[in-house]
Amino acid sequence: MLRENLQETEAKIAAACKRAGRDRKEVTLVAVSKTKPVSVLQEAYGLGVRVFGENKVQEIRDKYEVLPNDIEWHMIGHLQTNKVKYIIDKVKLIHSVDSLRLAETIEREAEKHNCTADILLEVNVAQEESKFGLKTEEVLPLAEKIAQFSHINLRGLMTIAPFVENPEKNRTIFADLHKLYVDMKEKNIDNGTVSILSMGMTNDYQVAIEEGATMVRIGTGIFGARDYSGQGA
Repeated sequence: MLRENLQETEAKIAAACKRAGRDRKEVTLVAVSKTKPVSVLQEAYGLGVRVFGENKVQEIRDKYEVLPNDIEWHMIGHLQTNKVKYIIDKVKLIHSVDSLRLAETIEREAEKHNCTADILLEVNVAQEESKFGLKTEEVLPLAEKIAQFSHINLRGLMTIAPFVENPEKNRTIFADLHKLYVDMKEKNIDNGTVSILSMGMTNDYQVAIEEGATMVRIGTGIFGARDYSGQGA
């Protein structure tokens, strides 16, 4: 099933790129492996997947220890400041920075670990009360502050769009984030490192690609439905 799901996902990504007149190489697939056991990740790895996204710090720590070291781990869930130290030297990209306080903590921990952290700012474009993320008008002021840090590279923006039956309903959200992304690139706030627009999940990633996503986060479409029993969420 995993092989077929990956093939189908790849075909849909390629088709969306073609519709948008984009090169398939412009879009990175992040396989969202939260709640999935190591054996399933090993199977995906055997099929060529190298970029995995996790929501919980503990899962990254546990899986990092036993899986191959050429995997790119992405932290895509809400990150508490007191957990930063556990993953700062393990993840390739933190998608979910939504406050100056969190950015300051990442800067401190990256300095301690003698590394540089690549981050995205999470934007709550739809302004859903149940979701984390910055308001659109907060993004550029925070980006300018983060640009002063020497152990953080601001790479771009991320959003989690509302769950909708019809993905077309999220098109304006993706278009709005793309516009903000372009504004940020044009201002050259972080010395030209901004190149990632992380948006689109299983139910709407094709629309996200059509609106400029450079990174899509797909879990259910690859791994199937999740079992949250015993997860506490």
